[in-house]
Amino acid sequence: MISFIVPAHNEEQLVGRCVSAIHAAAKDLGEPYEIVVVDDASADSTAAVAEQHGARVLRVENRQIAATRNAGAREAKGDLLFFVDADTLASADAVRAGLKALREGAVGGGCVFDLDGALPLWARLLHPVGIGLLRLLNVTGGCFLFSTREAFEEVGGFCERYFAVEDRPFISALKRKGRFVVPRPRVTTSGRQARRLSLWQAMRLIARMAFGGPESFTRRDGLDLWYGPRSEGS
Repeated sequence: MISFIVPAHNEEQLVGRCVSAIHAAAKDLGEPYEIVVVDDASADSTAAVAEQHGARVLRVENRQIAATRNAGAREAKGDLLFFVDADTLASADAVRAGLKALREGAVGGGCVFDLDGALPLWARLLHPVGIGLLRLLNVTGGCFLFSTREAFEEVGGFCERYFAVEDRPFISALKRKGRFVVPRPRVTTSGRQARRLSLWQAMRLIARMAFGGPESFTRRDGLDLWYGPRSEGS
């Protein structure tokens, strides 16, 4: 079985279309699957919307993305795990490519992403550069990741020391176990974070990631981009 795990906090505006996109992609493949939305301390209708769209909902009170992803994996029944952020639209091509890679021996992988909506100039200029670097380094962001359950459990899942960029240590751990792939298909994720940042703020964040690495994200302080209130639904 394929398990799609969707971590979500106050995502009532976007989780429905995320779940619908997963249904469409999975049904196109004609294989058994499940969707587990992990509702992490939401104060809105995230859980109700997810259930209305045919997902199973697990409630947690973590306010910590790595722990929430791991909780979903423990709840899931499948031996192939796909982690899809609640503001991300999976495509049949992306899911199909991920399944093919896993069944051909890869331990995990992920797809790069397009950003939806109107974007500031800096984001329109830097996004293609960033995508090129991700492909060059054979890594990707955390909005669409996949792995076998065996590999996931062997590396201990997502390290719960990190409040953001938890995908980086996870990908590194998977690469030590075997082949990690970044297929050609892309997914679409929300551009809302780019719309919240000025160029200066974006450069500071990039520098923090580049020079501080995951260890600079072991506290929630200063991570309002991920843990602050939702300012828009797109």
